[in-house]
Amino acid sequence: MKLYTFWRSSAAYRARIALALKGLPYETIAQHLVRQENRSAGYLALNPQGLVPALADGATLISQSLAIIEYLEETHPEPPLLPPDAAGRAQVRSMAHAIACDIHPLQNLRVRNYLKGPLAQDAAVVDAWCRHWIAEGFHGLEELAGRFSGSGRHLHGERVTLADVCLVPQMYNARRFGCDLAAFPRLVAIDAALAALPAFAAARPELQPDAE
Repeated sequence: MKLYTFWRSSAAYRARIALALKGLPYETIAQHLVRQENRSAGYLALNPQGLVPALADGATLISQSLAIIEYLEETHPEPPLLPPDAAGRAQVRSMAHAIACDIHPLQNLRVRNYLKGPLAQDAAVVDAWCRHWIAEGFHGLEELAGRFSGSGRHLHGERVTLADVCLVPQMYNARRFGCDLAAFPRLVAIDAALAALPAFAAARPELQPDAE
């Protein structure tokens, strides 16, 4: 397998965690987003969306982090990242989507560049924008963690799920943008418990071969 990635991309971070949890070896192929290597003709021919991550598994190329993780779940089902029951799977997917579809897109590099460029907003305003939307999403997740977490070490139940794979990179982003996390004690505790697991620790951005 080959993972097209950027060390600070939280979407790529999710894919790295999932690959580590599944114990799957892969080759890292860095696409530097700030230098727009992901917009090169070669990469666009491979992945027309021009985003990271993308996973090449033989002749199969998959983009979008949640699709990649679901593919890994289907092709390498152990350890499972989704609960065995339909209701549990739906709840985990709901929390994962809240992060990957609602929170993260509003602070990714493309959005920040548009705010700074065509909309002429300064860095302080852009960072405030990021903090606002992260907090908006975290309020709901904090409540859901209270409903569905087992021992307070996972977002759902008593083992790692897709929701946890999405949470840790988003917590990294929250700290990166200076979010006040005092209102989210459950999320902070879950993140701390997950960060101690080897698969999550190995996927940290600063440990990647392309880290700056």
